[in-house]
Amino acid sequence: MSVVTWEERDPCMIHKLNELARFIGNTPLVPLQHEKVNLHAKLEFHNLMGSVKVRPAFYIIKKALENGVIDQDSTIIESSSGNFGIALATICRRIGLKFIPVIDPNINPSYENLLNALSYRVSKVEERDPTGGYLLTRIQRVQELLDTIPNAHWTNQYGNIENFNAHYHGLGTELAHSFEQLDYAFIGVSSGGTISGVSRRLKEQFPHIKIIAVDTCGSVIFGDKPKKRYIPGIGSGMVPDVLQNASIDEVIHVEEIDTVDACYRLFEEHGIFAGGSSGTSYHAVNQYFADKTFSTRPNVVFLCPDGGIPYVDTVYDPKWVKWLREQSQAAASV
Repeated sequence: MSVVTWEERDPCMIHKLNELARFIGNTPLVPLQHEKVNLHAKLEFHNLMGSVKVRPAFYIIKKALENGVIDQDSTIIESSSGNFGIALATICRRIGLKFIPVIDPNINPSYENLLNALSYRVSKVEERDPTGGYLLTRIQRVQELLDTIPNAHWTNQYGNIENFNAHYHGLGTELAHSFEQLDYAFIGVSSGGTISGVSRRLKEQFPHIKIIAVDTCGSVIFGDKPKKRYIPGIGSGMVPDVLQNASIDEVIHVEEIDTVDACYRLFEEHGIFAGGSSGTSYHAVNQYFADKTFSTRPNVVFLCPDGGIPYVDTVYDPKWVKWLREQSQAAASV
């Protein structure tokens, strides 16, 4: 019996998928003025659909097709109220696969509208989980969909090793080839794939580099006390399985109101209009080096995973920022 290659299963689907590859990766790496370090920002919002998440979304779907895990009759399911969902919806729409994202109330309105336009249908949870977030509730809904929809497949960004591989071979390799020497990398953590793949690749290239994981206060990934969080794209209500592949030296937690302030600083000081996790990492960079001095300026990079447009109704809305400050003050007084 002859073996059917993955290209032969649906040549049209594979051709359409491969066409998208030219719009993914090779994003700008820009130097920024800083008083103590040689700072660089990797602008991942120049990827297809405006975020770093299209890298693993593309890689996961491609590998699932190659390995025969999914076919043209599959329904793809994922828990995401943000960029990974948008990336999967775009890819699935392009190649003709049904996609159902599981979202929550923290999603920004423009993303919800876009997911409704691109997806087969959208499933939205409303109840917070015991950590104060929605992730565990979303995962429960994913399982319900898997149990009731024939030929359903969960891409599982939290545990899929291809999430790691996508960043190891993609973003990690791009960064490794961009520097003769790199001393620090600040990487925001949510599903864990980015920091896992990038950290391992950079440690191979630069054995003495320090990988700084950046998380938001109230996320449980690194043992912080859980609390309500309002800015998507960073943090988690559980410890992602894929994170066990990461090589991390230090962890910095950032309050959400500091994230907002840093987003404004990033734009005012450098002209970079970026999303919440970018501001979180930029704040972490400045906090980390505030009390340090060097005889030789180290080379430092941080990631800008997405742009600011999806956050115009939150981070860049003065009324919402005022509301967030009130929430932060109320929580601090308890």
